[in-house]
Amino acid sequence: MRNLGIALLLAATSSAALAQPATRPAQPPKLLIAISVDQLSGDIFDEYRPHFTAGLKRLSGGTVFRNGYQSHAATETCPGHSTMLTAKRPASNGIVANSWIDQSASRQDQVIYCAEDESVAGSTSTSYSVSPIHLNAETLGDRFKKLSPASRNVAVAGKDRAAVMMGGRNVDQRWYWNGQIFATDLKARPTPAVVTAFNVGLTTALAVARPALAPPPLCSARARGYDLAPGVRAGDHRFERAAGDLRAFRISPEFDGATLALSAGLIQEMGLGRGPATDIISVGLSATDYIGHAYGSGGMEMCLQVLALDRELGDFFAQLDLSGIDYAVMLTADHGVMDLPERLRDKGVADAARADPALAASEVGKRLAPRVNRTDSVLKGIGIAGDIWIDASLPAAERSRVLADALASYRAHPQVFAAFGRDEIMKVAMPTGSPDRWSVIERIRASFDPKRSGDLYVVLKQHISPIAVPSKGYTATHGSVWDHDRRVPILFWRKGMAASDRPEHIETVDIMPTLAALLGLAVDARALDGKCLGDVEGISCPAR
Repeated sequence: MRNLGIALLLAATSSAALAQPATRPAQPPKLLIAISVDQLSGDIFDEYRPHFTAGLKRLSGGTVFRNGYQSHAATETCPGHSTMLTAKRPASNGIVANSWIDQSASRQDQVIYCAEDESVAGSTSTSYSVSPIHLNAETLGDRFKKLSPASRNVAVAGKDRAAVMMGGRNVDQRWYWNGQIFATDLKARPTPAVVTAFNVGLTTALAVARPALAPPPLCSARARGYDLAPGVRAGDHRFERAAGDLRAFRISPEFDGATLALSAGLIQEMGLGRGPATDIISVGLSATDYIGHAYGSGGMEMCLQVLALDRELGDFFAQLDLSGIDYAVMLTADHGVMDLPERLRDKGVADAARADPALAASEVGKRLAPRVNRTDSVLKGIGIAGDIWIDASLPAAERSRVLADALASYRAHPQVFAAFGRDEIMKVAMPTGSPDRWSVIERIRASFDPKRSGDLYVVLKQHISPIAVPSKGYTATHGSVWDHDRRVPILFWRKGMAASDRPEHIETVDIMPTLAALLGLAVDARALDGKCLGDVEGISCPAR
């Protein structure tokens, strides 16, 4: 855990202690750090905020918007990351889900992964060629390099899709975990020496077993085991890891420590924050998400993870302080999470349950097939609920019949809140105003792209988990229209800022225009979904 992160951090960097400026300077920072903590919901942030002692405590002493929103319905990793530094919602930037179905695809696999280039020979949705080709928007780093070509744009993340969606197209370095090492899709770029050394050091460190963590009383109080399926238990895991178990490494606090250590190493070797223009590094921390999926958000595991994240960020910032670099930080999350329905019921949420497997698109489609003289399913989907596609091979009249019957079937199910057809969704104007007040169909509209989204959209009732049958590593999830998945913290920090807790309900698409103002980058507000936040100290928003 923390010891691994510190060891790798110190091995990757060597900075002389330099004096930090006593107060925040008026000019733009020399280094901008954009951090995403995958699955750090507003609820988790609020619960643990009183217990922060290090990095998250520091950031909480800046400008804190506790009511930030991934305002759209597609509360998944790829859409969430796509909004942060583009100021575009998924309906505008094209990243409508982690994956979608393209029935016109020439390959046999018609599932398209958000961060792949499916035109590359041999690429599939599970073994893909990493690419930003599907992101129909410029990131902050893309835009700033146009203004200042000397600026460096770097992305490091636990997931490739996080690094791609935050970094964009014009990146100098992009590194992400590929299951074995930190890898890149930018094969033509020289590999920094620190990356090679880091991967060697990480492999060596992971070859040594890790004992179980000793939980503090705060976390012990949350330890209650739930046996969810044969061999699937959650609630009281302490992150012991066998030697060489890379999967256990990924689903542990160690993972974020390694990501931050590599980020610090790249900052040092590349001299980020020491050039003629502001440099930007995007850091995607993925452990919270993997731990939340494996064990839920309400047990001892999440407690251990959040406290470790706080300490790891503290170590990372302390290393930056030693460098003397003038840096600013933004931290947010790509989505929230719904806890285990079993634990929610124990907490008094009586209607919490797992979805009926019969709601899967393939199952509903099989039941509807005989009505149009078919034997195979006439519906296609990824998981339960969300976007559903009608078999494109059906004649138009039969497609209309299937749509009407599918909507009726879903709407009649007691676990379904609503189901909408494509035309109904597209008639809705793009929502405006406070995101906590949007209707359900407005939330869907904000992440609906008619070129990529389904023919209908199914919404489960709140507290119904789309995971019908828990499995190892997948017991809890997100992806719904409900606020436990939408509400995320948005934090801005720079040395010398006064603490400010803001009550406004804002969107993650507001981040990029705000950071652009900090950097002196002019953006056309009319072409964006987000707005500059004038309540962040040190940021002067342009006149509207």
